[in-house]
Parts: sequence; structure tokens; C-alpha cells
Amino acid sequence: MITLAESKVGMADKVDQAVIDEFRRGSLLLDKLLFDNAVSPGTGGSTLTYGYVKLTTPSTAGFRAINSEYTNNEAKRDKATADLKIFGGNFKLDRVIINTSGAVDELDFQMQEKIKGAINLFHYTAINGDKSKNELEFDGLDVLVTGSSTEYNVDSEIDLSDSAKMDENYQAFLDMMDDFVSQMDGKPTMFLGNSKIITKMKGIARRAGYYTKSEDAFGRSIDMWDNIPLVDLEEYFDGTETKPCVPVDANGMTSLYAINIAKDGFHAVSPTGNKIVNTALPNLKEPGTIKEGDVEMVAAVVLKKTKKAGVFRNIKVASTTTKNVAKIAKTE
Repeated sequence: MITLAESKVGMADKVDQAVIDEFRRGSLLLDKLLFDNAVSPGTGGSTLTYGYVKLTTPSTAGFRAINSEYTNNEAKRDKATADLKIFGGNFKLDRVIINTSGAVDELDFQMQEKIKGAINLFHYTAINGDKSKNELEFDGLDVLVTGSSTEYNVDSEIDLSDSAKMDENYQAFLDMMDDFVSQMDGKPTMFLGNSKIITKMKGIARRAGYYTKSEDAFGRSIDMWDNIPLVDLEEYFDGTETKPCVPVDANGMTSLYAINIAKDGFHAVSPTGNKIVNTALPNLKEPGTIKEGDVEMVAAVVLKKTKKAGVFRNIKVASTTTKNVAKIAKTE
């Protein structure tokens, strides 16, 4: 398994290296994620399927008396597959626009924005993807943890919608968070949420003395809950509407996801080889007035142990949904 940082090793193309760094800089999740680069196309190159064994129930141990046998108990596992999906985008520019760019390099600008679009799409799908509803998507965390033992607080709710409710309920929330995390196998690598729940958690962490902060190699400030990074997956623009990657429903309810990134836990999968991200920039010396560039990834996420990820349901973060929860993009 490799990380995005490790995928840079041996790359001769400086543009490819720079694009990898932009993906890492733009997403703490992608920066820390492990990729099992072990998938090759099937017959005819029509499929990219990753097969794995998913542990659903761990084995147990117990005591026994003299002249008695242990109670039988076996670990349970299921065969599972994940189909890698292709995502990214391309852009076209007239060579006159490229050659007459001013302070803002138009080619670089379009590439940066395309990278941001790919990051946001990955974030959104890593949470909400459901291949049963859209065959172009891979299954995300919401599908992978629904119905598992780490789907927490399904039948109740906790209200953190305003400062008064946070003061009233933060101690209960602290106890619930401890209970939620204790049901996972190992300490989470990070918590994933939207801006509303991450803001609420930072406020509660400050009240309880759980709040810490660090800075990574990119100079990125990372807020932490008990030394576990709090990651705002931000918003996804689908061409018409902008919406949080972790949804907030009409009643102001949202969820918090926890993942343990490991080769036997939550990780990504990619095709064989080290080039996880593919990019193409136009050769301005070749004939043609319209120049084209693109960014593309082929990937999916998997969960090999159900207890290596979890979701805390029904956290009330707003009295009602607000305009910035889902909004129509305005044209300039």
C-alpha cells in the first residue's frame, strides 16, 4: 500500500509532482489515506474490481473449568468486492487566452480549480456514494457502516443547535463520544464532518479541555479533539447546487464519521502502479487553436473491518436548515 506522498517517488514530471502535492494540500483525508494499488483490469479491460475479505464479527476468548471445554466461537467474515470508479474532469482554452494571461495564469488557474473539483467529488462520494443508486459511484462510508455495530445513536438525538444547548448538553455529548469511540477497533485516525458539526465539536472541546491544535508540513492548521484531527470535508458543487459533503437534513440533523485508516481497516484502492493521479497539460507548441487539459483518478474506498469505522447519527446542529446548507450557485 502507498500514500499520495509515496506515489511521487520516482516521478520525473514536475507537473505530476505538483499536482500530487495539490491533492495532499487540499485534503487531509487524501493526504493520510492508504491506497492498495493492486487492481488490474479483467478480461478485455472492462472491469476494475477489488476483491477482499471483510471481518464482520471478531473471535472471542473466555475462561473454562477443569475437565470442561471452551464455548465454541468463530470469527465471521464475508467476501466483498469494490469496483474502482473513474472521476475527474477536463477543460479547454483558446491558446490566445493562455498566451495573454496576466497576473493570473489561466492554465494554472483552470488546473487548480479542476483539482479542487476532483477533491470535493471524492469527499462527497467517500461519504454518500451508493453504487446501487448510481453505477458510476463507489460505495461510501454511509453505505459501509449502516447497520453495523458502530452505527451509533440511531434511535435518539442530541441537541447542539445553539450555544445554550451546547452548554446544556455538552457533558452528555462528551460521554456519548467516549461511548461511540470505545465501540471502534482502535483509536480513530480522524473524524469527518461538515463545517457545522466540526465547529460545534471545537466549542465543546474547548469547554472540556479536549481541544488541541497542530500544524502539518504544508502549514495547514489542524484542529483536534483529544488529539484526533477534526476534518471538515467542506462542500461539493455538482454543476447546479452546492451542498455539504456530510449532509444536514431539513431538521438540522447531521452525522459525524470516524475512520481508522489501516490496511485492515478503512483505505482506498487504486490500479496497479504508483500513479494514482493522472494529469495532462497541453503542448503549446503543437498545432491547434484549442488546448485541452485534464485531471483524473481511478479509485474506490473499502472497509475491511466494520469496527474500523463508525458513524454518530442524529446530532442537531441547527434549528432548521439554512441557505448555506444547500444553495444554488450564482453566476458572476
